[in-house]
Amino acid sequence: MPAVPLGHAGRYVAAAYIVFFALVLIYVAIMSVKLSRMERELAELNELADRRLGGRFQPQSPPAPPPPPVTSPAATTTAGGPTTTAAPTNPPAPADPTASTEPASPTPTPTTTR
Repeated sequence: MPAVPLGHAGRYVAAAYIVFFALVLIYVAIMSVKLSRMERELAELNELADRRLGGRFQPQSPPAPPPPPVTSPAATTTAGGPTTTAAPTNPPAPADPTASTEPASPTPTPTTTR
């Protein structure tokens, strides 16, 4: 035998849904009040900072995202999949056409005796 007769259970379920919905609405209302207060305070802080800096502040653009990794189709790992390597950040410097191709002569290191 159920604790509540089935004819009366629908009223309790509807009341539970109404209470839950009311609690969600109260929560959303409280969060919207907090959000509007924080936006107002942030606007006041921005105005204060603008007045203090005298309009000298210029926002910087965000840094560029890093380049995507380069996948080598010929290289494989032990699992058989492609190997991913990072793209070089600095390209090699161009060769100096005036430089000599002969190796430089080593300079003797001075020795000190006691």
